[in-house]
Amino acid sequence: MKRSGAFIYLPIAFALIFISGIWIGKFIGRNNIHRSFASRTDKINGIIDYVQDQYVDTVNREKLVDKTIADMLQELDPHSAYMTAEERKRMNEPLEGNFEGIGVEFNILSDTIRVMNVITGGPSENTGLHAGDRIVFVDGKPFTGKHIDNSTVMKTLRGKGGTKVKISVKRPGTKDLATFEITRGTVPIYSIDAAYMLKGDVGYIKLSRFAATSFDEYLQSFKKLKANGMKKLILDLRGNGGGYLNIAVSLADEFLTKGQMIVYTKGRSVRHGGEKFIASTTGEFENNPLMVLIDENSASASEIIAGAIQDNDRGLIIGRRSFGKGLVQQERELPDGSAFRLTIARYYTPSGRCIQRPYDKGSEEYFQEEYDRFKKGELENADSIKFLASQKFTTPKGKVVYGGGGIMPDIFVPLDTTERNHDVNELLFHNLVKDFALEYADSKREEFQKKGFPHFRDTFDGFALLPPLLDYASKQGHWKGTKLAKDPEAFLANYLKATIARVVWNEESFYEIYNQKDKTIARALLETSKSN
Repeated sequence: MKRSGAFIYLPIAFALIFISGIWIGKFIGRNNIHRSFASRTDKINGIIDYVQDQYVDTVNREKLVDKTIADMLQELDPHSAYMTAEERKRMNEPLEGNFEGIGVEFNILSDTIRVMNVITGGPSENTGLHAGDRIVFVDGKPFTGKHIDNSTVMKTLRGKGGTKVKISVKRPGTKDLATFEITRGTVPIYSIDAAYMLKGDVGYIKLSRFAATSFDEYLQSFKKLKANGMKKLILDLRGNGGGYLNIAVSLADEFLTKGQMIVYTKGRSVRHGGEKFIASTTGEFENNPLMVLIDENSASASEIIAGAIQDNDRGLIIGRRSFGKGLVQQERELPDGSAFRLTIARYYTPSGRCIQRPYDKGSEEYFQEEYDRFKKGELENADSIKFLASQKFTTPKGKVVYGGGGIMPDIFVPLDTTERNHDVNELLFHNLVKDFALEYADSKREEFQKKGFPHFRDTFDGFALLPPLLDYASKQGHWKGTKLAKDPEAFLANYLKATIARVVWNEESFYEIYNQKDKTIARALLETSKSN
């Protein structure tokens, strides 16, 4: 097809328009930009001043500054970061161990807020509000419908301690609404998800984070288990992304004898040049058998624990290679309540290895590595994991360990891909198991609670609920009627049973059932049977 002359010259015309725009801008702004930088050595502020003064549209200086600082810190490493005041508050709450609100865990189902759990020690605990209640009015106004989402609920129910909120709920089995006036206050956030006797003299503790209260919570759980005859311990750090360094050091000290190295740091500045953390005499579990469970989401403080136990030949590390975060951040608050976290040092395990994995290809690729591990088969086969010879170290007893990319467990337990096929993942992704469990638990709550958790744990058949679960999923458009294979069926039945237990009782009840089919737990129990 023959092109017209006008079409041929269009690119030239656009180029001239572009160039003329640049020259016009230069002519108009030449004097202003020179004045802006004449007495300044601060390029960032100079440019922002100029943008605010000369840019064609109105700009929000505060947002521009926030974005500039965030991008600058991100260029340093994946863990140096800037936070606005609101982001900082939200990120620090889990580590501080509390926040202010009414103290309930909730789920939104069919445009209605359902109370999943009333948090122990929170403001709602003694008001009469309980799990299963549906919140329909807040301060006399309807609080249901499609406009209700998690963000809206938290903004409405959280608030400054001492303020009041009136909540009206519909309770299953009753006609009238029940109304509660709750004074907002401190709501504890717990780090221990479960602490119970797993089998015989073997205790189990699931620690989800290293927060300000985590060590005290551990001591309370430890004393409870010890009183119940615990002589061996399985410490589950799977999925634990870390937290405070000092809390990790205190916990490691419980397992190591006096004088043993826990961790040390090295930094460039004089102030953060290096610090050593050595075990004291205060440990209460220094000689008994210990198993530490880790996976690809165990990071930072979790890796300090695992590295200290492994490098001192103190216990067995079981699971999959950990995340690989060996950088230490320090937080600095700014006058407006915002803050930044700057990497000031690297930490090293007792054998001298830094387990920080490379980040020279950028943050996006760095945080995508878990998916890359899955694609390469590393989560299913230990032989797929490669370490550099230069990162080879040995423990006092001659065991070979590696740095440069997470903690490699002593006993590798592969990810079981047979039980989590596409059908199961579809049900979990759309929260259909949780939603169905909530509906079912509401109808059976009083019956289950009357008989007690041990009766439910030992007699309830999760397989019997699979047909109604799949029928429920089909009505929601997320099940096409294909039959589940044997392994996914067994996983789903156990997971459904555990989820019902969580709704009726608590988080610990979930793990007490879920762990019965957990292959990493099974391997840890096998190893405890070999130890004295």
